[in-house]
Amino acid sequence: MTDVTVRKVPDDMLRTLKIRAAEAGKSLQAYLLDIIVREATTPTNAELAQRMKRSASLDLTDADIPGLMDAERDRR
Repeated sequence: MTDVTVRKVPDDMLRTLKIRAAEAGKSLQAYLLDIIVREATTPTNAELAQRMKRSASLDLTDADIPGLMDAERDRR
């Protein structure tokens, strides 16, 4: 793993982060690592839109639609 240093964190922000870390029962380092991991693993809106676009691109013909509608009605 690589070390990361953040400089010039405002005192009030650091105080808030320390309090939140303590409330979570974690060290400040563990708390900040959790935040970084969550941020890095949560897809952005742009990434979600791209995934949706890829999964929504189906090759359907007009003849396919009634069958799909019937299947959806039957599923309910």
